[in-house]
Amino acid sequence: MASKDITVGYYAVLREARGCSEESVTTECHTPSELYGQLKAEHGFHLAESQLKVVVNEDFSTWDYVIQEGDHLVFIPPVAGG
Repeated sequence: MASKDITVGYYAVLREARGCSEESVTTECHTPSELYGQLKAEHGFHLAESQLKVVVNEDFSTWDYVIQEGDHLVFIPPVAGG
């Protein structure tokens, strides 16, 4: 498996749980789904994948997108508004 260097961004409760809004990640994961599973295990995220949206390179994407070297992924949790 080839590892890829990507950037992962976090919003709201994920940012609070991770303690940062963005980080560089080297991963062998193929999809955002695999990556979120890995990050969830590593960082103790409590939200299920079904509760999130994923953005790849500034566009909403699917969980089965194939991650490429240099991609920028953002996991967006539900946002409460008023």
